[in-house]
Amino acid sequence: MKDLDLEVAPGEFLTLLGPSGSGKTTLLMILAGFVRANSGSIKIGPDEVITMPPHKRNIGMVFQNYALFPHMNVFNNIAFPLKQRRADKATITRQVEQALHQVKLDGYADRRVDQLSGGQRQRVALARAIVFEPRIVLMDEPLSALDKSLREHMQIELRSLHRRLGMTTVYVTHDQREAITMSDRIAVMNNGRIEQLDKPEELYTRPKTQFVAGFIGESNFMPVECRDGVAWYEGRQIKTHSQVPGSGQHWLVTRPEKVRLADSTTNGDQGNFFAASVREVVYQGDSFICYATLQDGQVMALRDYCRSDVLSRLPAAGEPIHLRIDAEDAAIVQAES
Repeated sequence: MKDLDLEVAPGEFLTLLGPSGSGKTTLLMILAGFVRANSGSIKIGPDEVITMPPHKRNIGMVFQNYALFPHMNVFNNIAFPLKQRRADKATITRQVEQALHQVKLDGYADRRVDQLSGGQRQRVALARAIVFEPRIVLMDEPLSALDKSLREHMQIELRSLHRRLGMTTVYVTHDQREAITMSDRIAVMNNGRIEQLDKPEELYTRPKTQFVAGFIGESNFMPVECRDGVAWYEGRQIKTHSQVPGSGQHWLVTRPEKVRLADSTTNGDQGNFFAASVREVVYQGDSFICYATLQDGQVMALRDYCRSDVLSRLPAAGEPIHLRIDAEDAAIVQAES
Protein backbone atom coordinates (compact mmCIF):
# COMPACT_ATOMS: atom_id res chain seq x y z
CA MET A 1 0.00 0.00 0.00
CA LYS A 2 1.21 3.50 -0.84
CA ASP A 3 -0.13 6.44 1.20
CA LEU A 4 -3.65 5.03 1.00
CA ASP A 5 -6.51 7.04 2.47
CA LEU A 6 -10.00 5.55 2.30
CA GLU A 7 -13.24 6.38 4.11
CA VAL A 8 -16.34 4.17 3.82
CA ALA A 9 -19.71 5.67 4.76
CA PRO A 10 -22.10 3.77 7.05
CA GLY A 11 -24.38 1.54 4.96
CA GLU A 12 -22.28 2.01 1.83
CA PHE A 13 -21.45 -0.71 -0.69
CA LEU A 14 -17.87 0.09 -1.70
CA THR A 15 -15.93 -2.07 -4.16
CA LEU A 16 -12.17 -2.41 -4.46
CA LEU A 17 -11.61 -3.02 -8.16
CA GLY A 18 -8.37 -3.75 -9.95
CA PRO A 19 -6.25 -6.34 -11.77
CA SER A 20 -4.35 -9.14 -10.04
CA GLY A 21 -1.57 -7.73 -7.90
CA SER A 22 -3.12 -4.27 -7.57
CA GLY A 23 -3.43 -4.57 -3.77
CA LYS A 24 -7.20 -4.92 -3.37
CA THR A 25 -7.18 -8.25 -1.50
CA THR A 26 -4.23 -7.14 0.63
CA LEU A 27 -6.19 -4.05 1.66
CA LEU A 28 -9.22 -6.21 2.51
CA MET A 29 -7.05 -8.54 4.64
CA ILE A 30 -5.61 -5.50 6.47
CA LEU A 31 -9.15 -4.32 7.24
CA ALA A 32 -10.06 -7.81 8.46
CA GLY A 33 -6.94 -8.04 10.62
CA PHE A 34 -5.42 -11.06 8.85
CA VAL A 35 -2.54 -8.90 7.57
CA ARG A 36 -0.83 -6.45 9.91
CA ALA A 37 -0.32 -2.91 8.61
CA ASN A 38 3.16 -1.51 9.22
CA SER A 39 1.82 1.94 10.04
CA GLY A 40 -1.26 4.11 9.83
CA SER A 41 -4.70 3.96 11.38
CA ILE A 42 -7.82 1.83 10.88
CA LYS A 43 -11.01 3.03 12.54
CA ILE A 44 -14.44 1.43 12.59
CA GLY A 45 -16.69 4.17 13.85
CA PRO A 46 -14.79 5.85 16.70
CA ASP A 47 -12.76 2.72 17.53
CA GLU A 48 -9.11 2.29 16.53
CA VAL A 49 -8.68 -1.37 15.48
CA ILE A 50 -5.26 -1.54 13.81
CA THR A 51 -3.78 -3.53 16.71
CA MET A 52 -6.98 -5.46 17.43
CA PRO A 53 -7.10 -9.19 16.48
CA PRO A 54 -9.61 -10.23 13.78
CA HIS A 55 -12.13 -11.90 16.12
CA LYS A 56 -12.52 -8.72 18.17
CA ARG A 57 -13.16 -6.34 15.26
CA ASN A 58 -16.80 -7.43 14.84
CA ILE A 59 -16.32 -7.85 11.08
CA GLY A 60 -18.12 -10.41 8.91
CA MET A 61 -16.06 -12.07 6.17
CA VAL A 62 -17.10 -13.91 2.99
CA PHE A 63 -14.14 -15.69 1.39
CA GLN A 64 -13.59 -16.50 -2.27
CA ASN A 65 -13.95 -20.26 -1.67
CA TYR A 66 -16.69 -19.75 0.99
CA ALA A 67 -14.57 -21.62 3.64
CA LEU A 68 -17.56 -23.66 4.85
CA PHE A 69 -17.02 -26.61 7.19
CA PRO A 70 -17.85 -29.76 5.17
CA HIS A 71 -18.46 -31.89 8.30
CA MET A 72 -21.14 -29.48 9.59
CA ASN A 73 -24.68 -28.96 8.33
CA VAL A 74 -25.97 -25.56 7.26
CA PHE A 75 -27.23 -24.65 10.74
CA ASN A 76 -23.92 -25.35 12.46
CA ASN A 77 -21.92 -23.56 9.75
CA ILE A 78 -23.96 -20.42 10.27
CA ALA A 79 -24.00 -20.82 14.05
CA PHE A 80 -20.22 -21.14 14.31
CA PRO A 81 -19.40 -17.45 14.94
CA LEU A 82 -22.19 -17.23 17.54
CA LYS A 83 -20.81 -20.26 19.38
CA GLN A 84 -17.35 -18.68 19.29
CA ARG A 85 -18.90 -15.67 21.02
CA ARG A 86 -20.52 -17.98 23.60
CA ALA A 87 -24.09 -17.03 22.71
CA ASP A 88 -26.81 -19.08 24.44
CA LYS A 89 -28.78 -21.75 22.54
CA ALA A 90 -31.95 -19.70 22.22
CA THR A 91 -30.05 -16.74 20.77
CA ILE A 92 -28.17 -19.01 18.35
CA THR A 93 -31.38 -20.64 17.10
CA ARG A 94 -33.18 -17.32 16.69
CA GLN A 95 -30.33 -15.57 14.85
CA VAL A 96 -29.51 -18.54 12.59
CA GLU A 97 -33.17 -18.81 11.55
CA GLN A 98 -33.25 -15.07 10.92
CA ALA A 99 -30.05 -15.23 8.82
CA LEU A 100 -31.43 -18.17 6.80
CA HIS A 101 -34.59 -16.18 6.12
CA GLN A 102 -32.59 -13.12 5.05
CA VAL A 103 -30.66 -15.12 2.44
CA LYS A 104 -33.81 -17.04 1.36
CA LEU A 105 -32.70 -20.45 2.64
CA ASP A 106 -35.60 -21.22 5.00
CA GLY A 107 -35.82 -24.96 5.53
CA TYR A 108 -32.16 -25.66 4.68
CA ALA A 109 -30.82 -25.80 8.25
CA ASP A 110 -30.31 -29.58 8.28
CA ARG A 111 -28.79 -29.87 4.79
CA ARG A 112 -25.20 -31.00 4.39
CA VAL A 113 -22.85 -28.61 2.60
CA ASP A 114 -22.19 -31.16 -0.17
CA GLN A 115 -25.92 -31.22 -0.94
CA LEU A 116 -25.94 -27.53 -1.85
CA SER A 117 -25.47 -25.84 -5.20
CA GLY A 118 -22.79 -23.19 -5.71
CA GLY A 119 -25.32 -20.40 -5.26
CA GLN A 120 -26.70 -21.95 -2.08
CA ARG A 121 -23.20 -22.34 -0.60
CA GLN A 122 -22.55 -18.70 -1.35
CA ARG A 123 -25.74 -17.78 0.56
CA VAL A 124 -24.70 -19.92 3.54
CA ALA A 125 -21.31 -18.17 3.62
CA LEU A 126 -23.08 -14.82 3.55
CA ALA A 127 -25.50 -15.87 6.30
CA ARG A 128 -22.55 -16.89 8.48
CA ALA A 129 -20.97 -13.48 7.88
CA ILE A 130 -24.05 -11.52 8.95
CA VAL A 131 -25.54 -13.77 11.67
CA PHE A 132 -23.75 -11.98 14.53
CA GLU A 133 -24.75 -8.53 13.20
CA PRO A 134 -21.25 -7.23 12.38
CA ARG A 135 -20.43 -3.57 11.96
CA ILE A 136 -19.02 -4.21 8.49
CA VAL A 137 -19.00 -7.10 6.00
CA LEU A 138 -15.95 -7.83 3.83
CA MET A 139 -16.28 -9.93 0.67
CA ASP A 140 -13.32 -11.30 -1.29
CA GLU A 141 -14.51 -12.18 -4.84
CA PRO A 142 -17.37 -14.33 -3.47
CA LEU A 143 -18.97 -14.91 -6.90
CA SER A 144 -15.87 -15.86 -8.90
CA ALA A 145 -16.57 -19.64 -8.74
CA LEU A 146 -20.12 -19.34 -10.14
CA ASP A 147 -21.12 -19.68 -13.78
CA LYS A 148 -22.06 -16.53 -15.70
CA SER A 149 -25.86 -16.69 -15.36
CA LEU A 150 -25.80 -17.58 -11.66
CA ARG A 151 -23.14 -14.97 -11.02
CA GLU A 152 -25.26 -12.24 -12.60
CA HIS A 153 -28.29 -13.40 -10.59
CA MET A 154 -26.33 -13.38 -7.34
CA GLN A 155 -25.04 -9.86 -8.02
CA ILE A 156 -28.61 -8.59 -7.90
CA GLU A 157 -29.39 -10.78 -4.86
CA LEU A 158 -26.40 -9.46 -2.91
CA ARG A 159 -27.19 -5.89 -3.83
CA SER A 160 -30.82 -6.34 -2.77
CA LEU A 161 -29.78 -7.93 0.55
CA HIS A 162 -27.33 -5.11 1.19
CA ARG A 163 -30.08 -2.56 0.74
CA ARG A 164 -32.56 -4.46 2.94
CA LEU A 165 -30.11 -4.84 5.82
CA GLY A 166 -28.34 -1.50 5.39
CA MET A 167 -25.02 -3.20 6.11
CA THR A 168 -21.69 -1.52 5.36
CA THR A 169 -19.94 -3.64 2.75
CA VAL A 170 -16.44 -3.62 1.27
CA TYR A 171 -16.30 -5.91 -1.76
CA VAL A 172 -13.31 -7.08 -3.79
CA THR A 173 -13.48 -8.02 -7.48
CA HIS A 174 -11.47 -7.79 -10.69
CA ASP A 175 -14.69 -7.82 -12.76
CA GLN A 176 -15.52 -4.26 -13.77
CA ARG A 177 -19.09 -5.06 -14.84
CA GLU A 178 -19.75 -6.69 -11.47
CA ALA A 179 -18.38 -3.64 -9.69
CA ILE A 180 -20.49 -1.23 -11.74
CA THR A 181 -23.64 -3.32 -11.18
CA MET A 182 -23.34 -3.59 -7.41
CA SER A 183 -21.51 -0.58 -6.00
CA ASP A 184 -22.38 2.79 -4.54
CA ARG A 185 -18.74 3.77 -5.11
CA ILE A 186 -15.72 2.03 -6.63
CA ALA A 187 -12.07 2.43 -5.70
CA VAL A 188 -9.99 1.51 -8.75
CA MET A 189 -6.64 0.20 -7.51
CA ASN A 190 -3.31 -0.04 -9.34
CA ASN A 191 0.11 -0.90 -7.91
CA GLY A 192 -1.03 -0.57 -4.29
CA ARG A 193 -2.72 2.81 -4.61
CA ILE A 194 -6.17 4.14 -5.45
CA GLU A 195 -6.20 5.62 -8.97
CA GLN A 196 -9.75 6.96 -8.65
CA LEU A 197 -12.57 6.68 -6.12
CA ASP A 198 -15.95 7.59 -7.49
CA LYS A 199 -19.50 6.57 -8.31
CA PRO A 200 -19.74 3.96 -11.11
CA GLU A 201 -21.22 6.40 -13.63
CA GLU A 202 -18.49 8.96 -12.93
CA LEU A 203 -15.72 6.38 -13.36
CA TYR A 204 -17.19 5.33 -16.66
CA THR A 205 -17.98 8.73 -18.13
CA ARG A 206 -15.32 10.85 -16.38
CA PRO A 207 -12.14 8.75 -15.94
CA LYS A 208 -9.24 10.76 -14.55
CA THR A 209 -6.31 8.58 -15.67
CA GLN A 210 -5.37 6.45 -18.64
CA PHE A 211 -5.37 3.36 -16.43
CA VAL A 212 -8.95 3.92 -15.20
CA ALA A 213 -10.19 4.66 -18.72
CA GLY A 214 -8.59 1.46 -20.00
CA PHE A 215 -9.68 -0.77 -17.14
CA ILE A 216 -13.31 0.34 -16.87
CA GLY A 217 -15.09 -0.71 -20.07
CA GLU A 218 -13.84 -0.33 -23.64
CA SER A 219 -12.11 2.87 -24.71
CA ASN A 220 -10.68 4.58 -27.74
CA PHE A 221 -7.39 6.39 -27.09
CA MET A 222 -6.14 9.11 -29.42
CA PRO A 223 -2.87 11.00 -28.79
CA VAL A 224 -3.38 14.75 -28.43
CA GLU A 225 -0.97 17.62 -27.89
CA CYS A 226 -2.05 20.07 -25.19
CA ARG A 227 -0.88 23.68 -25.41
CA ASP A 228 -2.16 26.57 -23.27
CA GLY A 229 -5.23 24.64 -22.17
CA VAL A 230 -6.22 23.54 -25.68
CA ALA A 231 -5.99 19.97 -27.07
CA TRP A 232 -4.88 19.41 -30.68
CA TYR A 233 -5.05 16.32 -32.90
CA GLU A 234 -3.49 16.37 -36.34
CA GLY A 235 -3.57 20.18 -36.38
CA ARG A 236 -7.24 20.39 -35.36
CA GLN A 237 -8.60 21.67 -32.06
CA ILE A 238 -10.42 19.04 -30.00
CA LYS A 239 -13.56 19.94 -28.08
CA THR A 240 -13.95 18.17 -24.74
CA HIS A 241 -15.98 18.33 -21.51
CA SER A 242 -12.92 17.96 -19.28
CA GLN A 243 -10.37 20.55 -18.33
CA VAL A 244 -7.40 20.37 -20.69
CA PRO A 245 -3.95 20.20 -19.04
CA GLY A 246 -1.62 23.11 -19.71
CA SER A 247 0.89 21.37 -21.97
CA GLY A 248 2.37 18.05 -23.07
CA GLN A 249 1.28 14.77 -24.65
CA HIS A 250 -2.02 13.36 -23.37
CA TRP A 251 -4.84 11.10 -24.53
CA LEU A 252 -8.31 11.81 -25.85
CA VAL A 253 -10.59 9.09 -24.45
CA THR A 254 -14.03 8.15 -25.71
CA ARG A 255 -16.23 5.06 -25.44
CA PRO A 256 -17.06 3.10 -28.63
CA GLU A 257 -20.81 3.50 -28.02
CA LYS A 258 -20.34 7.30 -27.99
CA VAL A 259 -18.73 7.40 -31.45
CA ARG A 260 -21.26 8.11 -34.20
CA LEU A 261 -21.38 7.95 -37.98
CA ALA A 262 -21.61 11.47 -39.43
CA ASP A 263 -22.69 12.82 -42.82
CA SER A 264 -19.53 14.88 -43.28
CA THR A 265 -16.46 16.26 -41.54
CA THR A 266 -18.14 19.63 -41.08
CA ASN A 267 -17.19 20.66 -37.56
CA GLY A 268 -20.13 21.83 -35.47
CA ASP A 269 -20.09 23.77 -32.24
CA GLN A 270 -20.15 20.73 -29.96
CA GLY A 271 -18.49 17.98 -32.00
CA ASN A 272 -15.23 16.56 -33.24
CA PHE A 273 -15.29 15.08 -36.76
CA PHE A 274 -12.85 12.66 -38.37
CA ALA A 275 -12.48 11.12 -41.82
CA ALA A 276 -11.80 7.38 -41.75
CA SER A 277 -12.15 4.13 -43.68
CA VAL A 278 -13.84 0.97 -42.42
CA ARG A 279 -11.40 -1.73 -41.41
CA GLU A 280 -13.82 -4.38 -40.15
CA VAL A 281 -17.41 -4.76 -38.95
CA VAL A 282 -18.09 -7.46 -36.33
CA TYR A 283 -21.65 -8.65 -35.68
CA GLN A 284 -22.26 -9.47 -31.96
CA GLY A 285 -25.96 -10.35 -31.81
CA ASP A 286 -27.69 -7.38 -30.21
CA SER A 287 -24.94 -5.00 -31.35
CA PHE A 288 -22.08 -4.61 -33.79
CA ILE A 289 -18.67 -3.03 -33.51
CA CYS A 290 -17.04 -1.20 -36.40
CA TYR A 291 -13.28 -0.67 -36.47
CA ALA A 292 -12.27 2.32 -38.57
CA THR A 293 -8.83 3.63 -39.49
CA LEU A 294 -8.28 7.38 -39.32
CA GLN A 295 -6.12 9.20 -41.86
CA ASP A 296 -3.03 8.96 -39.64
CA GLY A 297 -3.46 5.21 -39.15
CA GLN A 298 -5.08 5.45 -35.72
CA VAL A 299 -7.84 2.83 -35.22
CA MET A 300 -11.14 3.85 -33.63
CA ALA A 301 -13.99 1.55 -32.56
CA LEU A 302 -17.68 2.42 -32.96
CA ARG A 303 -20.40 0.33 -31.30
CA ASP A 304 -24.14 0.49 -31.91
CA TYR A 305 -27.23 -1.65 -31.46
CA CYS A 306 -28.55 -3.67 -34.38
CA ARG A 307 -31.57 -1.50 -35.12
CA SER A 308 -33.03 -1.55 -38.62
CA ASP A 309 -32.26 2.13 -39.24
CA VAL A 310 -28.61 1.58 -38.30
CA LEU A 311 -28.17 -1.69 -40.19
CA SER A 312 -29.62 -0.15 -43.35
CA ARG A 313 -26.68 2.28 -43.55
CA LEU A 314 -23.99 0.04 -42.11
CA PRO A 315 -20.77 0.58 -44.10
CA ALA A 316 -18.72 -2.23 -45.61
CA ALA A 317 -15.01 -2.92 -45.17
CA GLY A 318 -12.88 -0.42 -47.10
CA GLU A 319 -15.68 2.15 -47.37
CA PRO A 320 -14.84 5.78 -46.47
CA ILE A 321 -16.85 7.16 -43.53
CA HIS A 322 -16.96 10.16 -41.22
CA LEU A 323 -17.00 9.80 -37.44
CA ARG A 324 -18.29 12.23 -34.82
CA ILE A 325 -17.43 12.49 -31.13
CA ASP A 326 -19.48 15.02 -29.19
CA ALA A 327 -17.59 17.22 -26.75
CA GLU A 328 -19.57 15.88 -23.78
CA ASP A 329 -18.37 12.36 -24.63
CA ALA A 330 -14.67 13.26 -24.96
CA ALA A 331 -12.25 13.38 -22.04
CA ILE A 332 -8.56 14.22 -21.79
CA VAL A 333 -6.49 12.05 -19.47
CA GLN A 334 -2.82 12.17 -18.62
CA ALA A 335 -0.56 9.70 -20.39
CA GLU A 336 0.95 7.05 -18.11
CA SER A 337 4.64 7.50 -17.47
